[in-house]
This record gives sequence, C-alpha cells and structure tokens, in this order.
Amino acid sequence: MNLISFNEQKLPLRDLETIGLAAGGQLLLNVDDLKALLSGRRTGLLELHDLEAENIRIKSLQAKISLVNGPDGKVDLLIHPVYRKAATPDFLSDAESAQLQKGEVASLLKITSDTKGNKTERLVEFDADTREFIVSDTEKILVPDMVNNEFLTPAQKERYRKGQEVELADRTRFTYSGVDAIGVRSNKIALIASILIDGGLSYMVYKGLNALFNQPRDEKEAVHLSPGYRHAEQEAAEQFRGMPERPHRSHNRNGSAR
Repeated sequence: MNLISFNEQKLPLRDLETIGLAAGGQLLLNVDDLKALLSGRRTGLLELHDLEAENIRIKSLQAKISLVNGPDGKVDLLIHPVYRKAATPDFLSDAESAQLQKGEVASLLKITSDTKGNKTERLVEFDADTREFIVSDTEKILVPDMVNNEFLTPAQKERYRKGQEVELADRTRFTYSGVDAIGVRSNKIALIASILIDGGLSYMVYKGLNALFNQPRDEKEAVHLSPGYRHAEQEAAEQFRGMPERPHRSHNRNGSAR
C-alpha cells in the first residue's frame, strides 16, 4: 500500500504521448493503472506503440510502466518490458530464484549489506508477466494503521511489511504485493485501509482485488464484506465528499472517458 506519491498534474505527458498512452494532453489510461502510477507502483501490462531508442524503432510492445523522481526534480517514466529471461539478483541463490520463478513461494525475505556493512531487509518477488524480480526495501513499505475499521497490532504490521499474510477479526486476509498493480491481495474482493496522518485518517479504498497467492478463493465468501468495511466505506465517502472537485482526465484503454 502506498499513499499517492506523484501529482497527476506533473505526469510526463509528452513521454506518455510518445508511447501512445496520452493524446492532446489527455491520458489514455484506465483508472486502476492511473492509481498505480500515482501511488508509485507499476501498472498492469499495456500495449505501447512506436517506441524509439538508439536508432531502433519498435512498432508495438507489451510492458508495464512506473514513475520515478529524476535527479532534476522532474518525474521520469520507466518502461518495464517483458524479458526473455529473468536477471536474478546477485543476493539470491539459484534455488531461491527457481522457487520464485516457478511460483512455489510468493516472496522471499533477504538481508543484504552494502560495502560499509549497513544491512537492509529486502522483500523479493517475481513478476511472471514481465519475467522480472521485484525488490522492495521493507522499511519503505507503507503499512496501514487500520483495515476495515480494525486497528492493526504491531505484530500484524510487521507481518504485512515482510509480505506475510495478515488476518482480521472479520476474516479478511490480505498481504502486501509489490508485483500486483493494486499493491495488495486478499481473500475478499475489496478492503479499506486507513493511515493516520497529522492526527486524521486518510482512507484508501481497494476494489477488484486479486486472490491471495496460490489460494483459490470462494467467490461467495469474497463478496461478503463485513460491517467494519461498510463503516469504513461510509467514513471514506464522507471524507471524499468534503474534498474539492477537480477535472478527471483518465480514460479507458479504448479512449472513452471515465
């Protein structure tokens, strides 16, 4: 989970137009992909068009995209193509690499050290869509304070940060996912996370969630949302109603406005 870390007004529109994801100053992204971008995550797989680099022109390419703050303070666009072969991080063994690529485990927790001996805890996942390892610094993973109106305990927060499953009293189970465009997976189709900011709660509503890793879910159970979710949904709606309206420029991939 991430708070919005990029301003829509500062998106690199020219770069997005170059690859066919914007036209005439209008974004041609669906709402979920736009949310992923603004939250510092990767989008789902997109069809990019007319890419040029080092005198090579590619008519079309499937890839995910993400944003990063450049050294000049501007927002830069990153393209994550589908690789023929995964490049394994040097801190993973062949066996660990194989586990992730075969889908035997959702993630691995690794401790790495730099040349000065400083240690970093990293969560490693594998994106089967792009055949790429996704590495997250666990200290930079944003952990919610509440989910479905239930406060998380310190132990639950630590589990979430480490990519482990968290279960609530309302039987909602969820995990962090750096691979998933939404950033979280659950046995439910929706959940509402809340984060304490400056003494108030900021709500993030997640819908259309993917199932937990390698865990088929009961669809009847998945759509049964708890009273805690409904209460949080009402509070989130009241908060959103109090926010000033702004023009919404996102589009479906077929170009129709949302």
